[in-house]
Amino acid sequence: MEYHLQTNIELIVGMIHYVKRKDLDLNKYDACINNAINSRIYGYSWYLDIVADNWDALVLNDYEAVMPLPWRQKYFIKYIYPPAWTQQLGVFSNFKIEADLVEQFVNSIPKKFKKVTIQFNSENDLSLFKTEKRINYILKLDKPYEEIYKGYRKDRKDRLKQVENKKNILRNIKIEELVIVGKCNYAYLKINNQDYEKLKLLSASIEINHKGFLLGVYSKSNQFLGGSFCLKEGARITYLFSVATEIGKKEHIITQVINEVIEEHSNSNFVLDFEGSMIEGVAEFYKSFGADEEVYFLYKNYKLF
Repeated sequence: MEYHLQTNIELIVGMIHYVKRKDLDLNKYDACINNAINSRIYGYSWYLDIVADNWDALVLNDYEAVMPLPWRQKYFIKYIYPPAWTQQLGVFSNFKIEADLVEQFVNSIPKKFKKVTIQFNSENDLSLFKTEKRINYILKLDKPYEEIYKGYRKDRKDRLKQVENKKNILRNIKIEELVIVGKCNYAYLKINNQDYEKLKLLSASIEINHKGFLLGVYSKSNQFLGGSFCLKEGARITYLFSVATEIGKKEHIITQVINEVIEEHSNSNFVLDFEGSMIEGVAEFYKSFGADEEVYFLYKNYKLF
C-alpha cells in the first residue's frame, strides 16, 4: 500500500506546468484557492490582479494544486517577488502539501526568472530548502468573547480600559483616511505611492465583494484618531493595514479596534491573522491579545549569472 501511494504521488507531481495569466482557467484556479486547506485571500486571481505587477502560475494536473508567481522585470531581468499586501503565497491545494511536492513546484519555476523570492504559507513544508523563518501571529475566535478576553495580557486589559473610558466612537471609514495618516505618520514603513494606490483599489474591490471591512475611531469631537483595514475570506480575518494619529497612539486606539474585531467575531470559526511580525515590539503587541505563533518561511534563489 505504501509503495502504490508513493508511486501515485510521484505520477501526480510530474504533471506540474507553467501557465501564463492570460491562459489560466480562472474558474478552476480560484476554485483551487477557495477549496484549499491552506487558502489565503492573497492567492485569488482578483487579488493578485490588483497587487502584482504581473503574475503567472504553476498548475498541477487539472488545477489540483496551484502556485502563483508574481513577477517583475527590471533591466531585462525577470524576477519573482512578494507584492505588497501579500504575506503568504506558495502552494495551495485541498490535500496536505508535503515537502516533496513543494520541491517539485520550486523546481518547475521557469529558468527565465533569475531571482526568486517567495514567502510560502504556513502549511507548506520547506524542510528540503534553505529558508528564513518568519513568525506570524493568529488568534482563534472559536470561544465566547469573555473567554478570549481572559487570555489578554494584563497590560492590554489596562490599555483597553483606558481607551474605553475616552468614550470614542467606532464606525466604518474610507481607505483614504488611513492612507493620509499612513503617509504622514508612517514614512518609516517605506510604503510607496504605487502601493498605496493598490491598497485603495483593494479597498474598492473588498467593498464590492464584501471581502473585508474598514473600522475607524473618532473622538467625541469627531477627530479621526486612526483605524484598520481587515480582509475577510473563508475562515480568516486578516489584519492588513492599521494606522493611528499621534493622539490615537497615545490613547491606544488600535487596541480598541482589534478588541472590537475580536468581540464582533467571537464564538465563530474565524481566525484573526495579525500578519506578523518579526519586529519585537509589534510581536509583543499581538501576543498581548493571547495570539499564538504561526511559522512560515521565506525562500530565496538568486541566479543572475
